[in-house]
Amino acid sequence: MPPSSSLLKPEKPADSTPRPPSKRRIDSVERFARLPVWPVWNGVFLFVISRILGKDIAAKLEDAIGGRVCPNFYQDTEKTSPFIMLVHHRHSFAAWDPLRYIQRTFFPEGFPSHPHRGFITVTYFLRGGFTHRDSMGVQQRYGAEERHDGKHTQYLMTGSGLLHEEMFDLQADNAFGVSGQELYQLWLNVPAKNKMDSPFIQVLGGEDETPSVVNSGVETIVIAGTYQDHSASARLFSEVSIFHVKMEPTSTWKYTLPSSHATGILYIRTGSVSVDDETVGPHNTIYLTSFGDEVIVTTENGADFLFLSGAPLMEPVAAQGSMVMNSAYDINEAYQDYQAGKMGAPWDHKLTDKEWKDHVNRYPSIYR
Repeated sequence: MPPSSSLLKPEKPADSTPRPPSKRRIDSVERFARLPVWPVWNGVFLFVISRILGKDIAAKLEDAIGGRVCPNFYQDTEKTSPFIMLVHHRHSFAAWDPLRYIQRTFFPEGFPSHPHRGFITVTYFLRGGFTHRDSMGVQQRYGAEERHDGKHTQYLMTGSGLLHEEMFDLQADNAFGVSGQELYQLWLNVPAKNKMDSPFIQVLGGEDETPSVVNSGVETIVIAGTYQDHSASARLFSEVSIFHVKMEPTSTWKYTLPSSHATGILYIRTGSVSVDDETVGPHNTIYLTSFGDEVIVTTENGADFLFLSGAPLMEPVAAQGSMVMNSAYDINEAYQDYQAGKMGAPWDHKLTDKEWKDHVNRYPSIYR
């Protein structure tokens, strides 16, 4: 017997209307301590100004005179994976500063030789530069000045282990004999299967390696990943995006995140930005929600920020000192290997290039 027509319901045609992208929102905001260094007295002055005139005024002065460093230690690794830490440096070195010469007797102007294992350091210069030397025998300069030939970013895959030093490349950049330095250093985790890969180093810059995309009052410099079909050439081990975004007043920046990028972080260097009608000022770190297709950032008076997104590694993280591994056992083994000289032997940063080269050849790393 055929079914009653009263029981038959016509099927609704499929809705072909495109679904608008859902927006990422602010999950939380964190402000990390800014520590006085290079020169300390500038940093102390900025601390006093922040207490009297407010943090926004101090932020503008810091951009002008330097004297502070801000380590962003990411504690909630589930929310920030694969990013371990971001450090923002803003320093100045004056040739006429007598206290500087006393300070550097006890506190070298840069980072003398030290070990790493198990992650990538991404060092990106906005002004100034570094001279790099390592236990693999590599020496090079990179930075944001003309003398660096556009090579502003260094990717150092520490892998199975190495020692390196990064000393400021100090040349006066104005008539007052001051060398301004500003950079980001990001610690980027790698999957467990790659942690003991051989170390390697890349120095990148220019349109072929770190392209710049400009439209509607916004410049996006692609340090890693892809933005509007423009891709950086860094060799990576997981899906990440690292963008330096510069926004003119009353502009809007948009980015459609890859579906795997549950992690989203903004660090505001200068100015204020709004995300989903919530406004956040300079020197704050914004953690975005893990769901949503698109991030939309607006600004009224202009802004400059670093944007990070990536696919979480979903692996245990053990970080201690300068090593990032997956367990306490791995960390202990890393330090034992360092102390046994397997990564090479530390050297004095005052060594000439020839003396350093002789030292590296005399005490070679087994991971070269």
